[in-house]
Amino acid sequence: MSLLSPPITEERFIIDLIPQKKPFVMVDKLYEFSEHQIISGLTITKNHFFTENGVFNAPGLIENMAQTVAMHKGYTYYLKDMAAPVGYIGAIKKVEILDLPKIGEELKTTVNILHDIMGVTLVEAFILCNAKRIAESSIKTALA
Repeated sequence: MSLLSPPITEERFIIDLIPQKKPFVMVDKLYEFSEHQIISGLTITKNHFFTENGVFNAPGLIENMAQTVAMHKGYTYYLKDMAAPVGYIGAIKKVEILDLPKIGEELKTTVNILHDIMGVTLVEAFILCNAKRIAESSIKTALA
């Protein structure tokens, strides 16, 4: 695992790694990257699409995990000096939401790449907030 020190936080660069655009961007930091793992960050603000009544809701957590998968693919392509590809969520399995983060808290999302074959990627993802696991999922994505 390659720890990026300091983490990448430049907004334009982060947005270029993923197909989503504002106001639907649910990642704002890249902490660590390797061929088989990525760790992203997101500080919850009142302006996020999925923030409601002072908390970031469950669909936002799922989207954060999916965008972290996209960030992995985007950064992989960046390292090859290629544009980030567009992909789609093929399936989401075994989602567990254990807690919802509040405005001002930071998510640290880890995605472990289990299989990446012919543009189809299967991952396991989990989110930590205040060092506590608050969500986990298995996600399958496919390149367009």
